[in-house]
Amino acid sequence: MACGFRRSIACQLSRLLDLPPENLIKSISAVPISRKEEVADFQLSVDSLLGNNNDHSRPDVQVQATRLAEKLKCDTVVSEISTGQGTVNFKINRELLTKTVLQQVIKDGSKYGLNSELFSGLPQKKIVVEFSSPNVAKKFHVGHLRSTIIGNFIANLKEALGHQVTRINYLGDWGMQFGLLGTGFQLFGYEEKLQSNPLQHLFEVYVQVNKEAADNKNVAKSAHEFFQRLELGDMQALELWQKFRDLSIEEYVRIYKRLGVHFDEYSGESFYREKSQEVLKLLDSKGLLQKTIKGTAIVDLSGNGDPSSICTVMRSDGTSLYATRDLAAAIDRMDKYNFDTMIYVTDKGQKKHFQQVFQMLQIMGYDWAERCQHVPFGVVQGMKTRRGEVTFLEDVLNEIRSRMLQNMASIKTTKEVENPQETAERVGLAALIIQDFKGVLLSDYQFSWDRIFQSRGDTGVFLQYTHARLHSLEETFGCGYLNDFNIACLQEPQSVSILQHLLRFDEVLYRSSQDLQPRHIVSYLLTLSHLAGMAHKTLHIKDSPPEVAGARLHLFRAVRSVLANGMKLLGITPRETEHERGRGRREGDTESETGSRLRAISPEPDAGLELPDREIVTWLKSDA
Repeated sequence: MACGFRRSIACQLSRLLDLPPENLIKSISAVPISRKEEVADFQLSVDSLLGNNNDHSRPDVQVQATRLAEKLKCDTVVSEISTGQGTVNFKINRELLTKTVLQQVIKDGSKYGLNSELFSGLPQKKIVVEFSSPNVAKKFHVGHLRSTIIGNFIANLKEALGHQVTRINYLGDWGMQFGLLGTGFQLFGYEEKLQSNPLQHLFEVYVQVNKEAADNKNVAKSAHEFFQRLELGDMQALELWQKFRDLSIEEYVRIYKRLGVHFDEYSGESFYREKSQEVLKLLDSKGLLQKTIKGTAIVDLSGNGDPSSICTVMRSDGTSLYATRDLAAAIDRMDKYNFDTMIYVTDKGQKKHFQQVFQMLQIMGYDWAERCQHVPFGVVQGMKTRRGEVTFLEDVLNEIRSRMLQNMASIKTTKEVENPQETAERVGLAALIIQDFKGVLLSDYQFSWDRIFQSRGDTGVFLQYTHARLHSLEETFGCGYLNDFNIACLQEPQSVSILQHLLRFDEVLYRSSQDLQPRHIVSYLLTLSHLAGMAHKTLHIKDSPPEVAGARLHLFRAVRSVLANGMKLLGITPRETEHERGRGRREGDTESETGSRLRAISPEPDAGLELPDREIVTWLKSDA
């Protein structure tokens, strides 16, 4: 990919360097727009070809670049060859660049960037992604929101690359908290409240029983006995636990639907309460299980009694723990899915836990433990709703929708949006996801409600607005101009910059596939949106000759297509016009009326595409 240009360059280099083209592909990269001091489209890093020579024996990189450039020749693909700082630069024939990129984007559709030589030979794998994993009957905290959207992104990306992905929601549905909850419901619970608002009522019960247990040893004892009854299979205790679990999952499914997230399997710690006993027996048979004075069972991973390397796997009463059940779950999943990779998406506070789980699997004799991977993320600080501290994920979603509706209500044309609630939620979610994904996942970040809804700057609102605007161009002019296309009409600097940026999409996808960081895609899409905004100022469609208008419309359609592809990978549903949802423009609508309904998604839509204030109202009508 990069539309085959990278391979063409690699083939010419291979003849000079006596290396297979495949060995050179990843050393040839599209030049980022921000670094374009000259007009090169690709560059070869000479440093990457020199191998692992030490600094004393390595030849001068710049000299090598110059010598190599002198031996290379321009051809039908490459029109200019030059050198940079340790690089050989290649400029692609402009007409070929234009024609090939636009044809490739339209031809590949949702696969653009994925049908790349960077991914050639990539083995198709079975991948399990465990993410979200809220604690049943307890508050669905914002930490689970991060796990949910990050895990969804990873699963989306792996599926796009052709892997067989199984999405697992491993619920926290077992443990001593259910002893407390069972006892608490018997003391403070109401069936009516449980049915009307299960998560809220169970949370209130859990908070109340914890307070009671802290002051009353009898309550704590009752909770302990309730969990023992669960572990022993007491029918009455299990029936109450099952009711809590079912009601919780029913609520979660509804919330996940709002997020656009789905799972292939709802699993949970409770599935492994019996198999965890088998794990304990296996650890014991291998001489790894040690009993403490208190009666608990531990595994010493250091072998020399280092307290920091000791993992407790059984309570003194014989009941299982989180680590034991995770071991049982991993073994069961390998038996069930025979995975090539299993990815756990949790906060960075669980880093040590997973290190110990993976290490225990290895010393138990499971070589596939090296296929297990933990993707940690940082803490979100300052996320509060008007109700105070966030308790449930649904509080966050409702707040997003509420604030977005307020922004839309400040625009007179909001009443023309047929589904304002849906629009508000889509755009609000995009705002939330983009703010979360802009940085390194491992880093903590300060949340700001005000900042995520700005259309000025790099926000999800800006992306949604750009996509909707670009689609409206196709809706308004597509029938008249898309059949007439002359590549010679797209040689302006703004057009070339967009084409050069489109070349980089496969590299961005490749980078994200390597480190599982969405920020690369986010940065790329924001830059693409800014380029589209700048191009629109001068590349008018209306009143231009048909072949010019057609060429520009093809260019903007390519931008919208790639923008939509990237947004979907991030877990964002692109905001579409009514035509794309099958309703078409309303009879009698003018171009400005079509555009006015789109403007309702943003409080400051003009800033999003960097248009002067006077152009807002007539954006589509005058110069689109």
